[in-house]
Amino acid sequence: MLALLVLGSAFPLYWAILASFTPEARLFGGPSLLPSELVLDHYRALFTQRNFWIPIRNSLIVAGTTTAFCVAVGALCAYALARLQFRGKFALLGFILAVGMFPQISVVSPLYMLLRSLGLINTYPGLVLPYLTFAMPLTVWLLVGFFRQLPAELEEAAMVDGASRLRAFGEVIVPLALPGLATTAILTFVYSWNEFLFALSFTLGPERQTVPVAIALFRGMYQVPWGQILAAAVVATLPVTLLVLAFQRRIVQGLTAGAVKG
Repeated sequence: MLALLVLGSAFPLYWAILASFTPEARLFGGPSLLPSELVLDHYRALFTQRNFWIPIRNSLIVAGTTTAFCVAVGALCAYALARLQFRGKFALLGFILAVGMFPQISVVSPLYMLLRSLGLINTYPGLVLPYLTFAMPLTVWLLVGFFRQLPAELEEAAMVDGASRLRAFGEVIVPLALPGLATTAILTFVYSWNEFLFALSFTLGPERQTVPVAIALFRGMYQVPWGQILAAAVVATLPVTLLVLAFQRRIVQGLTAGAVKG
């Protein structure tokens, strides 16, 4: 049963990869399971005619910046929520989770008006700031679970020796939490890499479009270049797939450890 589930999940990816190497004239009949001819025309057109390097660059910059900011700031927020005692802490955790589940479409219009008034439409900051609205709650929620798994006596011993709480966090907790930080960074990066709605709403031209938006806009007025679309989908999916496969154990650990206990 498990083998059938894995096969059913992997077959669409196999079909897309196979179709991306199939000549355009044969796509409408569907690629055969064992093709007699494979071509690189779609990939060649992708990078020579459409400059697909630009969306890849934009996605790397936006997703990478969002991930770095979320991990740096989210780690401090999560540590405070995991260690400090104050009124309303669990209500704040619930609010963070609720923000992460909030429908993106409901905030597109106010965010667009805000970014336009700040002159950030079609800029990298104009994408990173909206991405933080859904990536930061994910980061904080996961890291709170990781920090709660670490014994509080470790930083208490460091503070007894004269270290401040911030120094104890940086020199004691962060090295121990590196697996959790790495897991959170991977999940945040994948989440940001795949984001579509904000990237479509807050960009105006190809110079700032990310990979999902560029692929969605490949369609022409009179025809749909399915070969190039499939090739672009493979190029966009393969790095993320390899990243997830390489760190799948850490990702599973992050999903389970991120369940915050009362």
